[in-house]
Amino acid sequence: MQISNNKILITGGASGIGLGLTERFVKENNTVIICGRRQEALDEVTKKFPNVITRSCNLEIEEERIALFEWVSEKHPDINVLVNNAGIQNWMKITENNFFERAKQEININVLAPLHLTSLFIQLTSLTTIINVTSGLAFVPLTKVPVYSATKAFFRSFTLSVRQQLQNTDIEIIEIIPPKLNTDLGGKGLHDDAPPVSEFLDSIFEQLKDGNIELGYMLSAQQLNLNTIFIKDYFKNLNEN
Repeated sequence: MQISNNKILITGGASGIGLGLTERFVKENNTVIICGRRQEALDEVTKKFPNVITRSCNLEIEEERIALFEWVSEKHPDINVLVNNAGIQNWMKITENNFFERAKQEININVLAPLHLTSLFIQLTSLTTIINVTSGLAFVPLTKVPVYSATKAFFRSFTLSVRQQLQNTDIEIIEIIPPKLNTDLGGKGLHDDAPPVSEFLDSIFEQLKDGNIELGYMLSAQQLNLNTIFIKDYFKNLNEN
């Protein structure tokens, strides 16, 4: 992936890792479009980066995902990078009365939304890159966030499959695999002891410049390396035909 001179759509681009990606891609001379549920968060980004284009969108809702794609197709048909970053994390137990409702929300946002957007945006002839943000919890779950961990395992598996399916096309599939970082994911204060997003992105952008397609950091990089040793050849043999 080239780092500069792209037009990039980042879902969930107003907070956390998404905001960090927005800032870095702007600094690398890209045109950046972000979408998110909270208009006030989007407005805060444009105060700091007036050239960032925003779109209010609740990716939990299928009709809003379709509307987002139709808006992009009409207003920004030259988008060449889609970053599937938006996600939520619920700390919960299966014994809680509202477990299923909260689980459905996580699955809608963390799984159905990026699957749907991917299937829509590959229709754009301009698209050259899809970046999926998964998690180190795709390898080993944190049981305090059981559904979140499962959605990221699903999303990583899906990313591997789509990369294989599109290997003979002009669309590159990149996976960013964060470890625990100092964000408000799951709630304020839960990750205050974790590394800052800025340090994580320093490493990620160096890896992008090196042409890597699976990007880990610290613990997630270790997990990725161990996982690759065990499954790379098996994956290749299973899917070579």
